[in-house]
Amino acid sequence: MDGLDGPLIVLFAIPVVGLIWFIAGFNALVRIRNHCRESWSNIDTELKRRYDLIPNLVNTVKGYAAHENELFERVTQARNTALTSNGSPASQAADENNLVRGVRQLFAVAESYPDLKASKNFLALQDELSNTEDRIQRARRFYNANVRDLNTRIEVVPSNLIANWFGFQKEEYFEVEDAIVREAPAVSM
Repeated sequence: MDGLDGPLIVLFAIPVVGLIWFIAGFNALVRIRNHCRESWSNIDTELKRRYDLIPNLVNTVKGYAAHENELFERVTQARNTALTSNGSPASQAADENNLVRGVRQLFAVAESYPDLKASKNFLALQDELSNTEDRIQRARRFYNANVRDLNTRIEVVPSNLIANWFGFQKEEYFEVEDAIVREAPAVSM
């Protein structure tokens, strides 16, 4: 061995370490982006579950409060709009806000009908919808945590270099605007 072995090893090691860092950083960004996509899919699944429950709820209340047709139409329209919404998380959140407001109004109407409030079908639907709202909340928190992790990784040095090179984009949070909307719709019995 001569005196050049040490500097050659260092010259060889620097690009290898740089390549390993680059690969690890890229893989971390891909992994977090995939977590965001998966968690958005979980929200979508829970929202579809809610969309399936709402027509049953509307029909149950409709049997007791037939004169509330305008409300039933608004809730049905809000459900259809939310169901077909495929935009950004912010636009979908706006559609969800309208739907939740309509469901709240539906529950408020149900308060006026003691027979409806005591109906097993109505109570079962109410419990199922409340359970679904809790599941949506959990999925939303999980999604937003993944978005936070991805956005942080995209913004901090040195991973922002890799993110910029490969066009990683920040994701939008799925936020509900109104604090009242954040609560699961429920009726006190």
